[in-house]
Amino acid sequence: MPLHLEIVTAERVVYSEDVDMVVAPGLEGALGILPRHAPLMSVLGIGELRITQGGQETGLAIGGGFLEVLNDRVTVLADSAERADEIDEARAEEAARRAEQLLANRGQVESAAALESSLRRAQLRLRVSRRRRNVRGDRPTP
Repeated sequence: MPLHLEIVTAERVVYSEDVDMVVAPGLEGALGILPRHAPLMSVLGIGELRITQGGQETGLAIGGGFLEVLNDRVTVLADSAERADEIDEARAEEAARRAEQLLANRGQVESAAALESSLRRAQLRLRVSRRRRNVRGDRPTP
């Protein structure tokens, strides 16, 4: 009996399929969810949500949100969510560089916490995109 996973942001339904397992980025560590999981509600942090389906694992970059498990249904209400194939690596690298530069001058910046969060999100997007590319055997584009 599979789990039905639905990942939703304010803009769209990012994912809606039956899966074998979900590993979500909880605030205090990873949450592993298999069929027949007990009912659960949790806050999600910034991290990679991993989905196992038919022996294949895919990842999504999640920018925080909430997760509910109820009756073999997993619902993720995400602040942001991107599939690996939707991530523009060049944009993510540029965002990470900008955040790193601004953090280096954090004495001049009022919201260092926001910059650190931006940097973590950019690094996450790169990690998810690169993992997908490495699994598929794709070569990086120059």
